[in-house]
Amino acid sequence: MAGNVIPDECVVTVNHRLAPDRTVEQAQDYVREIFRGWDVEFTDWAAGARPGLGDPAAATLLAAVGGTPRAKFGWTDVARFAELGMPAVNYGPGDPEVAHSRGEHVPISQITEVETHLRTWLTS
Repeated sequence: MAGNVIPDECVVTVNHRLAPDRTVEQAQDYVREIFRGWDVEFTDWAAGARPGLGDPAAATLLAAVGGTPRAKFGWTDVARFAELGMPAVNYGPGDPEVAHSRGEHVPISQITEVETHLRTWLTS
């Protein structure tokens, strides 16, 4: 290999996250449009999902743990549960701003707090 050698092919992997108001098909059409003129192959996909905050179980969880619901910027299994018609929410310790980075960490105090809140919710 040398700096002036042209490779036989170039493969680009794109991770396109979609909002819950867009279907997988709409998202794939969008990606095809962006890369019009190029071969596009979809190897994995999952629908976006709104959290199941309207479900009574989710409402009681929210009341037990306190805080304000906010968007989760990243994919989780909530989307798979939503596809099955099962309401789901993300709840746990840690800072999503540092997830999957060198600075990712979870203070033990947050783990203890989450455990306490979940035990309260599960036993009430």
